[in-house]
Formats: sequence, structure tokens, C-alpha cells
Amino acid sequence: MDIHFHGAARTTTGSMHLLEHNGSRVLLDCGLYQGKRKIAFERNRNLPFPADSIDACVLSHAHIDHSGNIPTLVKNGFEGPVVCTSATRDLCEIMLQDSGYLQEKDVEYVNKKRRKQGKNLFEPLYTVEDAVRCMKNFQPVQYRTPTEVVPGLTVAFHDAGHILGSGLVTVDFSRNGSSERLLFTGDLGRRNMPILRDPTVVDDVDYLLTESTYGNRLHPPRKDIAQRLLGLCRKIQDRSSRLVIPAFSVGRTQQLLYFLHELWADGELTEIPVYVDSPLSTKATGVYEDHPECYDQETMSIIKNHEEPFSFSNVRFTEDVEESKSLNHMDGPLIIISASGMCEGGRILHHLKNTVEDDRNVILIVGYQAEHTLGRRIVKEKSPIKIFGDEYALRAEVHSIQALSAHADREEMMAYFDDMGLPVNRALVVHGEMEQARPVAEELEQRGVQDVTIPKWGQTVSL
Repeated sequence: MDIHFHGAARTTTGSMHLLEHNGSRVLLDCGLYQGKRKIAFERNRNLPFPADSIDACVLSHAHIDHSGNIPTLVKNGFEGPVVCTSATRDLCEIMLQDSGYLQEKDVEYVNKKRRKQGKNLFEPLYTVEDAVRCMKNFQPVQYRTPTEVVPGLTVAFHDAGHILGSGLVTVDFSRNGSSERLLFTGDLGRRNMPILRDPTVVDDVDYLLTESTYGNRLHPPRKDIAQRLLGLCRKIQDRSSRLVIPAFSVGRTQQLLYFLHELWADGELTEIPVYVDSPLSTKATGVYEDHPECYDQETMSIIKNHEEPFSFSNVRFTEDVEESKSLNHMDGPLIIISASGMCEGGRILHHLKNTVEDDRNVILIVGYQAEHTLGRRIVKEKSPIKIFGDEYALRAEVHSIQALSAHADREEMMAYFDDMGLPVNRALVVHGEMEQARPVAEELEQRGVQDVTIPKWGQTVSL
């Protein structure tokens, strides 16, 4: 088997790994590359292979950096199945349409300038219609159900504990008459976190293809989350100001609502309204509510107590653009949760524009911020920052809570791999910049894995 690395190689974005085996070609993930706009523009539009040469796509989970270029794949001639879990399929239905809408709006904005400059106009990467059309290719399967996607290559999904429907993917194939197994982690989740079941430990692994997003750090304990949130809530209450939280619509928003629900249930959040200002977040929360089969016992206990884990009396889900705009004129205290999580688009930009220059306000970063994103500049407190092309002084307080991360940290990854059984024949470390990937590679080598590679973009590795 050959693996061609076309994304998430020495970076955390654009997950796309092509397996070639016995004449068949299977794509693991087909994500959007996010980063420097010129590079992203070229990579996302120009697939590094003929789309119609791909026999099947196996999708680990619905996050856009893993699923977001499937409409382009289908638009360019891919006719095979997109194999994933049922919850992943339902999330992709809303997320890919949202992505298509953003593609259309971004090009519309850029073309206004290009038209005035007499330049050729751009076409969107794909449209809402393209996103709707690609859903016919989705083939949902149950967890732990072996599925032969091409002759001689069988996949199965196992709980990854990352977001709803996320899967660790086992790829079973034959080589020289014997059966071998590749484990693709997708994004590996964490144990003892709310909402989702813990990652399932997979055994009999011969080859490991693993993410490394937080491979160079350790997360604070979960108990810190509620106390940190409570401290920030009290701060904005004392100042009559606002707490703005850029959050991914899928996963992170639901986690935040879960912990804020806990504070509300304890009587700590009675005076502060919480606004979820993202149409996608609202829809995604609905999908979460539709898939209780993915929940852990803790969350099921809340439901059995006739409560909703993602809603309480202080929460408002905005319904339209006018309501979203009205938030910028409201007096505090108030909490606004809005997308996108890396501040690269969406309604969060409007809220940041109206928040960052007031030193009474607080911006809370709760997720990984990739290089060259506005979120990375904010978390590094590099003032001024640019929003919609204009510069703003960053005077608001900036805080971060890494304990909310849905990615396993270095120790959690190694604990999982120890339980899985090491050493393996070979390990390939992806989905991390070198400063994250290298510590994971070193830990695997210390555990006896003699062949560890951190692939470059465009590299091919033979198993």
C-alpha cells in the first residue's frame, strides 16, 4: 500500500491522505486547506489528482478541515461513496451548505474590487447547490461495522470522542497473503470529557497514521473549565461588559453550552444572558440533540432528568441578521458565542470589531488557532489586528481555556497508544506543525516504534 499525503502534513489543516492498494484509490478525508489566502485558493481549487480516479472517500468526521472539499471532489467528477457515520453525514449536510454559502459570499466580496480594477472575476470554489448535490454520495454506516469500500480493503469506524460522529478508522487490507491493519486516528478525542463517549481502544494495529495537534503540550484538568468560566462571568458582570467567545459551530459550541448549563444549574449564571449567534451553531446543536446514541452516561443522566444539556433559560439562539446586529448595541453583561472558531469569517468578525478596542471587554479563546489566522494574532495579543481590512487596537482582555480542547494532548495520546499496544511496524505523524509533530514522533520512538515518519506535503510513503 502507498499513502500519498496531500494535506495536514506538517500543518493542522486540509486533511487529505490518498491510499493506493491493488489498483484501487481510497481517500482518507477531503478537507479544506485554511491559512494564507493565496495558498489556500490554489490548493483547494486544484486537487492533486483527477477526481474521477478516486474509488471511495472515507471521512473520519465532519469538521471542515476534514470534510470541506468534498463538494469540489464531486464537482470535478468523483462518483464513488463517501463512507462515514450517520451523525457525520447529518453534520456534513448543514456544514457543507454553510461552507458553500461562505464561498459564494467571499467571491462576491472579492469580485466587487476586481470588477472596479478591471480584473477577471473569480468563481466560487463551490456553491450551496454543489454542497447539496454532493450529499447523494454519502453512505452512512454504524460504528464497529466492517465495510468493504473497494475489493480487498475494509474499513470500520470506532468512537473517537472528538465531535459527534467522529471516528477512528481501521483499514484492513491484505499484503503478501496476510491481513494487516492501518489505524487512522482522524482527530483523537479525550477521555472523561462531557457529552461524548470516550475514544474506543483499537487493537491489532500494524500501522499508525496519527494526528498531533497538541503533541507539544498538556491540557489543564477539566475541573479548571467551570472555575475559569465562572471567573470571567463575574468579571463582565462587575464591569457590565461583554464576553465574546469565537467557537467552532460543531463540538466547541456544544461543550461551552454544557458547562454554562452547569453554572446556571448551580445558580451562578442567573443575571447574564448567553447569545449563540451562528446559524450553523444553532443547526449543529439540533443535530447533536438528534443523536443521543453518541452520548456518554453523564449526558444521558441529564436527559433522563428531563433537562436539555445544551439549553437553559438564559440561552438565546439568534434567528436572523438583524438580531445579530442588535447584539452590538446591547449593554452588558452578556456572553456572545459565535463562529468561526479561528476568526477567519462569519459573524464573529462583527462582534470582535465592536469589542476589541474596549478594555472592559473579554475575548475568550477556546480552541486551536492555526498559523496566519486572525485567531492566532489575537491569542498572541498582536495589536493592531485587521478586521474587514481595517485596523483595530486590541485593548480587550484576552484569555484562553485549553482544557476545552477536543483533541487529546501528548500524554492522552500516548496513554491511548499504550492501551492500543505498541510498538507498531510503522507510525506516520500528521495534522500538526513540526513543533507539535516532533514530540509525538519522539515519544513513539521511545516506546519502541523504530520507523516513524513526519511526512511532507506531497510525499508518498510505501507500507
